[in-house]
Amino acid sequence: MRASETQLKAWMIGGLNGDATDQARLLRALVPLLGAFYRRRMQERQGDIDDLIQETLIAVHTRRATYDRERLFSGWLFAIARYKMIDHFRKEGRTCTMEGLEDILVSEGFEDASGARMDVDRLLGQLPEKQAEAIRATRLDGLSTSEAATRAKIGESDVKISVHRGLKALAARIRGEV
Repeated sequence: MRASETQLKAWMIGGLNGDATDQARLLRALVPLLGAFYRRRMQERQGDIDDLIQETLIAVHTRRATYDRERLFSGWLFAIARYKMIDHFRKEGRTCTMEGLEDILVSEGFEDASGARMDVDRLLGQLPEKQAEAIRATRLDGLSTSEAATRAKIGESDVKISVHRGLKALAARIRGEV
């Protein structure tokens, strides 16, 4: 299960206050978030994504003193992640289009994106766990149906049905039908 923005921020602040356990929890919780972030934006080998995750974790640790406790943690985290991705492409001597590049230039965009993520998490929290996890895996983490089925240890058709029913239930909630 993913840590919430509130939990991530609490662990970050705990780490800043000298709690090594909170710092370790934070870094462990960031691995799947960063993996999903890079998989959605890059068509690279898994080794490159793993390297970027490690570089980002190191940057989060070494630059933690720059974190403003009054702001959303995820906005700060994803700013670092995007800069690491840009550095990766620069080192490779490549250019590519990156979704949301303009957000790097406007920090409020990161807060809006983080707020949207919290809204999505809140909505998914209203669904049965199986449906929420199927949607997270396929729609947010960028996994294929097959990969999501393997992760959840269920059949592919079960993933498809869970996603369909979950999205249908969310649409009804948003329209105010439930």
